[in-house]
Amino acid sequence: MSRITECFNNLKSQGRKALIPYVTAGDPEPKVTLPLMHALVESGADIIELGIPFSDPMADGPVIQLACERALLHGTRLVDVLDMVAEFRKTNQTTPVVLMGYLNPIEVMGYSVFADKAKAAGLDGVLTVDLPPEEANEFNRLMKASDIDVIYLLAPTTEVERVKKICAAGSGYVYYVSVKGVTGSASLNVAEVAEKLEMIRKYTDMPVGVGFGIRDDASARAISQVADGVIVGSVLVNKIAELAGNQEQIPGAVAAITASMRQAMDK
Repeated sequence: MSRITECFNNLKSQGRKALIPYVTAGDPEPKVTLPLMHALVESGADIIELGIPFSDPMADGPVIQLACERALLHGTRLVDVLDMVAEFRKTNQTTPVVLMGYLNPIEVMGYSVFADKAKAAGLDGVLTVDLPPEEANEFNRLMKASDIDVIYLLAPTTEVERVKKICAAGSGYVYYVSVKGVTGSASLNVAEVAEKLEMIRKYTDMPVGVGFGIRDDASARAISQVADGVIVGSVLVNKIAELAGNQEQIPGAVAAITASMRQAMDK
């Protein structure tokens, strides 16, 4: 059983939902990421989504685009991100870590090399925004052989037949994009999300996490009532940007937001 599946099973047995924070690896500097990951866990994070810095993050709004720019300014590469995961694993063997990003850095490294390095680092899952299941056969095969879950996005506009195909190709959990737009945009409609999740669950037993619109305690709590996981990114990355000049404050400040959301979700 993968760490991701075990995590969701444990939470389900407790009547709780997963809190899944996203941060961009290497933002604002590589040295901040590891203490930030540990602070997130201590504040109630169940799974960590770690963004791979990329020069053209097409699904992301300006907040995460700027985070990628800050990370790339310091030369953060995919191999560095995997090294961060390996370092995290030295003291945390239980919290699942998922890399989220775009295909180009993985293609440059090579699928086989990435699979081997990811397994050695202790990675649990990977979500490549721009790799559709129709083009992912070789990638999925290598990830499965390395015991790494391949996670896919579903959008509000995704038709039923495509939902079936994506759910059949993925593992770990499904990432449902709650709004039409990029990360950090628009406001979410919980009733519409609930309706879409009901449809998705007809075609998969995988947990469903919801992201792209969770800004505060109220929205985290509302989504936790209908989803299996609450994925939060832009509000955390915004706080990192605010404190880029006071980096020692970043882990504590970001963890405070996470802890408050955790408390709201557990009420």
